[in-house]
Amino acid sequence: MDVALPPLKSPTDVLAVVPYLLGFTPERSVVVMGMRERRVVFQARCDLPAAEDVAAVTEHLAAVVGRQAVDAALLVAYGPGAESGRTVDALRQAIESRGIDVLDALRADEGRYWSYLCSRPECCPPAGTPYDASATVVAASATYAGLSPAASRADLVARLAPADGVTRIAMRAASRRAEQRLGDLVGAAAEAARDVVLPAGMAAVDAANARIGSIAPLDDDAVAWLALLLLSVPVRDYAWECVGRDVDGNVALWSDVVRRVDPELAAGPATLLAYAAWRRGDGAVASIALDRAMDADPTYSLARLLADAIDHGIPPGPWLDVPVATEGANRAAGVRPHRRSRRARRQRQVRVVPPTG
Repeated sequence: MDVALPPLKSPTDVLAVVPYLLGFTPERSVVVMGMRERRVVFQARCDLPAAEDVAAVTEHLAAVVGRQAVDAALLVAYGPGAESGRTVDALRQAIESRGIDVLDALRADEGRYWSYLCSRPECCPPAGTPYDASATVVAASATYAGLSPAASRADLVARLAPADGVTRIAMRAASRRAEQRLGDLVGAAAEAARDVVLPAGMAAVDAANARIGSIAPLDDDAVAWLALLLLSVPVRDYAWECVGRDVDGNVALWSDVVRRVDPELAAGPATLLAYAAWRRGDGAVASIALDRAMDADPTYSLARLLADAIDHGIPPGPWLDVPVATEGANRAAGVRPHRRSRRARRQRQVRVVPPTG
């Protein structure tokens, strides 16, 4: 997100800015902030790894940081001392081995922080230093700019979880109507199914984008019809191209669709949400959206490619062109795939957040 925040002048400022950079308050995590000329330009987070995974996880994370053309870094671990200490030590060594200075390395837990680089008891007591991130200029500036981090990553996950209750029942009915509508459309076109699906899909995408900013969200039939047409790769690619017209608006649009859509049709909308969030700098939302996409379809190649790009710290620039269609001819024709179990999930341990600009 392109929001100018004040300089980080103290450990408390560093701890205050992390939730705004990530979009949520981390728990049992290690966070690295890459800096260029003392300005944070990159941030990444991963869960505190088990002892046997520390070397592999920290080496991967340091390699990601090393690709960002940064000259310094700040490290923050959240959680117990033993787990945090071994992770921070390994990560610090791996980052410094790449010629990047680690300016500070902190641990935060239960309202106190410790510095791994300071042993002076007058400023870094063994019992830790109490801190209140909400009382900082950083927090005040971020709040004034309209930033509001979630209480936890689980809270972000819940915001994008499939709807249940009455909403789920209504969307199932809308999905059945959409399938009938598509069947009628394709059946009438006979051999020219592709020729009618793409225009219908483009019209649905345009209609959805035209509603961005509207008080009333898309109705159930519009959501179901849009999601079904996104099974056509050319339609999805057209929607991908449209993201650049209004990145913020597309985050809101696809967030709404992902929450309400039939979970088995979530791969396309969730990947579009991930792409929009990635371009906006919301790495946490992008990561959660990709989990939703691959829950819906573990073989969805565009989601897997985007996940790899994010996890390896590749910036959005090379992805601004429309992607190559890779999902198969049946989807290009708009045919719904056979229903199957979607519970296989590709776990990504390192969660990289794109640069803030």
